[in-house]
Amino acid sequence: MFRAAIRARRMPALALILLFIAWLPGTPAQAEDDWQAVLEAARGQTVYFNGWGGSEQVNGYVAWAAAETEARYGVRVVHVRIGDIAEVVARILAEKIAGRDSGGTVDLMWINGENFAAMKAHDLLGAPFTEALPNFALVDTVGLPTTLVDFTVPTDGLEAPWGMAQLVFIHDTAVLPTPPTTLQTLLMHVEANPGRFTYPLPPAFHGTTFLKQALLSLSPNPERFQEPVGDTDPVAETAALWDYLDRLHPHLWRSGEAFPPDGPTLIRLLDDGEIDVAFSFNPQEASAAIENGLLPDTARTYILDGGTLGNAHFLAIPYNANAREGALVFVDFLLSPEAQARKADYRIWGDPSVLNVSELPAGERAHFEALPPGPATLPANALGTPLPEPHPSWTGALEAEWLRRYGG
Repeated sequence: MFRAAIRARRMPALALILLFIAWLPGTPAQAEDDWQAVLEAARGQTVYFNGWGGSEQVNGYVAWAAAETEARYGVRVVHVRIGDIAEVVARILAEKIAGRDSGGTVDLMWINGENFAAMKAHDLLGAPFTEALPNFALVDTVGLPTTLVDFTVPTDGLEAPWGMAQLVFIHDTAVLPTPPTTLQTLLMHVEANPGRFTYPLPPAFHGTTFLKQALLSLSPNPERFQEPVGDTDPVAETAALWDYLDRLHPHLWRSGEAFPPDGPTLIRLLDDGEIDVAFSFNPQEASAAIENGLLPDTARTYILDGGTLGNAHFLAIPYNANAREGALVFVDFLLSPEAQARKADYRIWGDPSVLNVSELPAGERAHFEALPPGPATLPANALGTPLPEPHPSWTGALEAEWLRRYGG
């Protein structure tokens, strides 16, 4: 879909220079004046925020943030709930091909990985904006380097980090006291207990995540996948993954002939006692599920030996957004300590913060210090160093080969 090259419309040289100067960081007084101008322009705008809508906890949080933004800044936010952000990327590309360079249908989007790479490659994003946000200065760009690099692709200020993620596995200690902590012991477990494990159907996000985790864990050279696919045979380079799945699939839930559609369904299967191990890309999801009656109190979280995938997720503004200023205001609010701490509360969402909490003023740090520990949440030092995401080109390669082999 994105292989055809798209040429950006050329602007006169003077206009480009003026645009560049307008976004350069200035003195504090200039920055304050510039942000005040953004606030004034944003008032009365409606922001169409396109983001995954498959979680009631996430949807509830976005509804709270939207209400606060409208009450404080006069900016209305409409959460357009979608199942796959790739559909939104395709829509924006179609608008560009049709010449709709202003008044676009998307003002803000929740994005990362191959979708960000595609938008960046085809000039579907507007001017860099993160340095214009007052609260971006609070982001821990040093301690959390993936806030500036999205699946190996530099963000270049074109998207703002919203939250952190790391793959964790979940088990019910009352059913499986000692869970498998490697892919090989997982295989042994399902061979001895057929039907007690599964993963979502790729290209669903959690399904593709499992493929990438297995790829990195099983490969003799995981560093290779930090580079693009290139001209070599991607199937040969990923052979260890396919050999493993060929052995695993006959022993999966429903004999590997059907797969759950998404991550929430995986949690439900664990709660229903149909499987022994589930997983999530949110380290606090098990605690949130316990809080909401979706998992038993005996559910606990663990990671695999050798580490698990981790990344950041982001907010981006398309190049033809109709309410750019309103989108900027909403993103800045989402980066505030108040909003980040609320998001980190497992009783609300449980999404880890991108802020450098230890450097916040005492009053703002108190938002985080007041958060209760989740009953199933691992302490931060137990999560280890996250494994870096492969280059985005591997996502499509893995999904295509999976569908060829197992897609029926």
